[in-house]
Amino acid sequence: MGSRPGRGGRGAGDRRAGRRGSVLGSAGLYAATCLAALLFLVPFYLIVRNALSTDPEITGEEWTFFPSDIQWGNITEPFDDPTVDFARSLWNSAVVGILHTVGTLLVCSLAGYGLARIPYRHTNKIFYAVLGTLMVPTAVTFVPSFVLVSSLGWVDSYRGLIIPGLFSGFTCFLFRQYFLGFPRELEEAARVDGLGYWGAYWRVVVPNSLNFFAAIATITFISGWNSFLWPLVIGQDPSAWTVQVALSSYMTNQTVNFHLIFMATAISILPLVCVFLFLQRWLVQGIAQTGIKG
Repeated sequence: MGSRPGRGGRGAGDRRAGRRGSVLGSAGLYAATCLAALLFLVPFYLIVRNALSTDPEITGEEWTFFPSDIQWGNITEPFDDPTVDFARSLWNSAVVGILHTVGTLLVCSLAGYGLARIPYRHTNKIFYAVLGTLMVPTAVTFVPSFVLVSSLGWVDSYRGLIIPGLFSGFTCFLFRQYFLGFPRELEEAARVDGLGYWGAYWRVVVPNSLNFFAAIATITFISGWNSFLWPLVIGQDPSAWTVQVALSSYMTNQTVNFHLIFMATAISILPLVCVFLFLQRWLVQGIAQTGIKG
């Protein structure tokens, strides 16, 4: 009889210890998450801090958490610079990013849907060929792509900036894997109603896959906005520069205008932040639907 309370006491103690361990584990997880978030935000803090500072404050030996005299006039300085049409470069990046995203979604989703759903005896061979493009370094295709674009007269044009990068083997692969897991019952019901492959894709598959499309759109837009090497080669005239090329022009062999670079950088990342904040819920859901494990 005396052993039962002991066992009950040990059980209650184990439960209390388990709860304490759970609380400590949760606290440790939150602490690690907060630390990771702070480390992630440090570059953004440095960009904003330096963008609102003077060059002596940026390069001075004494560090201040924030400038003593905030230079609000720095905000308009990138747009007032006569050597770089910064507003035009932002517009070019927006046009390239949006059209590149829409074109990539259309081309790669159609290719992925065809590889996943349309029966053809050479489907696997085509799929392996698409995967093979992922193994080809970009440097190998860069010169031939430029020669082709130049021969078509697309230098300094939106066509030259956008069309060569519309197809992505990796994006096509993601769409194929997603469509393989898409419920066939919905497509079969569409075919009963008389829809073909295109009708099933456009009226059934796409409306029920908006989360995944939004995730791919976010990643594609960010990639297109941040691209530098190809726009640098194709956009030879300053009127065709994207924002990344415009940012690089602020650094020369003679001078480096630090606060101007940081302010222009802060302005250039605002569209990306807005896109990410607007689509972050769909981004997380879409990535989860791909089956990608972190």
